[in-house]
Amino acid sequence: MPDPNGFLRYDRRLPARRPVPVRIRDWKEVYPPASEDLVKEQASRCMDCGIPFCTSDRAGCPLGNRIPDWNDLVRTGSWDLALESLHATNNFPEFTGRLCPAPCEAACVLGIGDSQPVTIKQVEVAIADRFGFEPRPATSYSGRTVAIVGSGPAGLAAAQQLARAGHEVTVFERDDRIGGLLRYGIPDFKLEKHHIDRRIAQLEAEGVSFRTGVNVGVSVSLDALRQEYDAVLLAVGALKGRRIPMPGSTLDGVHPAMDHLTQANRFVAFGEEPAITAAGKHIVIIGGGDTAADCLGVAHRQGAASVTQLDRYPLPPNAREDERDPWPTWPWTLRNYPAHEEGGDRVFSVAVQEFMGSGGRVTGLRLAEVTVKNRVATPIPDTERELPADLVLLAIGFDGTDAELDIPLSPARTVPCGRDWQTETPGVFVAGDAHRGASLIVWAIAEGRAAAASIHAYLGGTGSLPVPVTPAAVPLSVTRS
Repeated sequence: MPDPNGFLRYDRRLPARRPVPVRIRDWKEVYPPASEDLVKEQASRCMDCGIPFCTSDRAGCPLGNRIPDWNDLVRTGSWDLALESLHATNNFPEFTGRLCPAPCEAACVLGIGDSQPVTIKQVEVAIADRFGFEPRPATSYSGRTVAIVGSGPAGLAAAQQLARAGHEVTVFERDDRIGGLLRYGIPDFKLEKHHIDRRIAQLEAEGVSFRTGVNVGVSVSLDALRQEYDAVLLAVGALKGRRIPMPGSTLDGVHPAMDHLTQANRFVAFGEEPAITAAGKHIVIIGGGDTAADCLGVAHRQGAASVTQLDRYPLPPNAREDERDPWPTWPWTLRNYPAHEEGGDRVFSVAVQEFMGSGGRVTGLRLAEVTVKNRVATPIPDTERELPADLVLLAIGFDGTDAELDIPLSPARTVPCGRDWQTETPGVFVAGDAHRGASLIVWAIAEGRAAAASIHAYLGGTGSLPVPVTPAAVPLSVTRS
């Protein structure tokens, strides 16, 4: 039984972030580990609702995480059982607990009215960080081989599921380190990379092989992989960054956000000095989402002279507006990331009209106030003004996969598939952002697990693997339309 009074006795509390003057001088994670007492207190607020909306892929978690179960296990001090319950549905809770925007919390019953949902992410990451990860190699082997292209969360989740089912799995990664977007797209102040490394060690102990520096579609063809392996899974992500087609957009100093983040991560990992740096510069970040906030945090740590973040949408409300976003849907509200308390300005309802430059390099931009309808921004007359900029970062989303694969793509540059995750090429499957477009880490893991189940069946595997979602499942959007 849950604690029937926990939510009455305790308010929602998160651990204090590291002080701003300290944390902007390094790249370590913003949140220190929460105390055991705090985690147990917060877990006790979970009511184990009769219908736990937090676990539903229609509004909450697409992985179907057993959130009430492991909350109560933490409350009663059964941490080992909590980890077992957590891993039953989620291969990498230490990633999701740090990086997911938590639609589960938006769907929590305690979020009705007072907006004080259970701190689900905090409990999740506390469970994952408490233990080492013991390898669970297969006890028997199928003799079948699987190639997985891409080592992000979708590819790694599928690799682990298939290896544990007894198949021989090889993961191909075009970068020089395993992890995909987790490795070179997420700043260390959100995810220190030793968390990836200990999972890689676990997967290797479970029999997964990794090959880095292999760009499938360029250095080796997809057809060659299909000939060598019994099945192939495409988990190549959706990293084709959007550009702004307007005057001056090709000036030196106007860059996709991911180029900036990747170089910053390589500096932290290897000491490589970035060609794109905010040091001493006036920075403009275009975009209002997670990637823009990541760029903001990086700019602070690189020593930017000033940072301005532009968002074409109006200032969101501080709390859910029931008429617009009724519970348990994902609400459109103002989200202040840790990077925002570190400095910088945020400007809403504006859009760039022109990039200005001198000698081929950006020196500023001309922007105007706008209204947005159906994602189309319309400038308001007589509102134009100029903003100086030495570096402009485009954090405005992605236009599908940038992988050079000889396979048909949808108009959105994603890889279509049937209900069994198989593409029109027999034996070639797809999962994650490559299939659904840029999305959440929980969806990547869920699709990786589901595709692994289909591959297992395709290979004639005995028994069945968990199928958390199907390609036909349509989640409630967490992106404002």
